[in-house]
Amino acid sequence: MISLNYRDARPIYEQVRDALRHLVVSGAMTEGERFPSVRALAASLAINPNTIQRAYAALEEEGYLVSEPGRGAFAAKGAGESHRREALLSQFDASARELLFLGMTQEELALRVQRAVEMRRGEGA
Repeated sequence: MISLNYRDARPIYEQVRDALRHLVVSGAMTEGERFPSVRALAASLAINPNTIQRAYAALEEEGYLVSEPGRGAFAAKGAGESHRREALLSQFDASARELLFLGMTQEELALRVQRAVEMRRGEGA
């Protein structure tokens, strides 16, 4: 389900968050499906439960999961698509404006977007 790369510069909780986010976005976890308990996932990955809790909190903030006290964590309806998409587009717009201000050309910016598309295709997504 999730594999960790200890050579990755990203913190473990970010790797867990990204892996779980990918499961939701790819449809491997369906709307309303229960996430593993914090303790169970921590035990299966042999990491501290606080690390899993931090990843779950980030996913909840991003709209990918919903916590129900006493019941657990579940994949959110719509998996935060519109909210997360709008937040990312806002960040993208601000970054693009700043890059253009700093002298990046429209063509260079388009090339970066094209590279991102090619990388995504290379991942098999």
